Amino acid sequence: MIELQNVRITYPTGDGIERVSFRVGPGEFLYIVGPSGAGKTTVLKAIYLDVWPQEGSVQVAEFNSLFMKKKEIPLLRRKLGIIFQDFRLLPDRDVFENIAFVCQVTGRRQKEIKKRVLRALADVGLSHKARKMPEELSGGEQQRVSIARAIVNEPYVLLADEPTGNLDPQTAREIMTVLNRIHIRGTAVIMATHNYEMVKQYSGRVLSIQNGRIL
Repeated sequence: MIELQNVRITYPTGDGIERVSFRVGPGEFLYIVGPSGAGKTTVLKAIYLDVWPQEGSVQVAEFNSLFMKKKEIPLLRRKLGIIFQDFRLLPDRDVFENIAFVCQVTGRRQKEIKKRVLRALADVGLSHKARKMPEELSGGEQQRVSIARAIVNEPYVLLADEPTGNLDPQTAREIMTVLNRIHIRGTAVIMATHNYEMVKQYSGRVLSIQNGRIL
């Protein structure tokens, strides 16, 4: 379970979110929709505690921002898989190594890492691209690698911040198909997007945010 209760985060610029509250249950698909600057990314950052609530609380599984220490943030983030709009792949490592890196930092054994990486690549349809460098991939393929990297440790919930924002409509639909397949298998997904027309084509709960407030 993930729950935000009356979360307020205000940046020096005056932007942020105000009294945001919602809950996401196991296996749920939640869309957070709204225009650029509405506060969608801030909501996701609050969940993985990249920004700390000035008021309210964030609960992720057994972790609660009211009671945890900042040194526990890496443990909380192990419960999460995070996908960004700009892919954020390591340019000096091939596809396999980009995904394996996430397992290595959690101390998994090499044999298990290989098994997990190959399974994640199969899940996103890129088994044949394991030894390609990021620069050799299309934008859609790079985002699939990002998804594989996010799911390789079997996260409690998958956070996707505008995962189709840099992609053409056909490639965006392919990415949505992958995300929905992961969701159907039981992983909760929270996706922030400004593309409400695309969201209407898929199942899931929708929260609309504007000027930092859930409507």
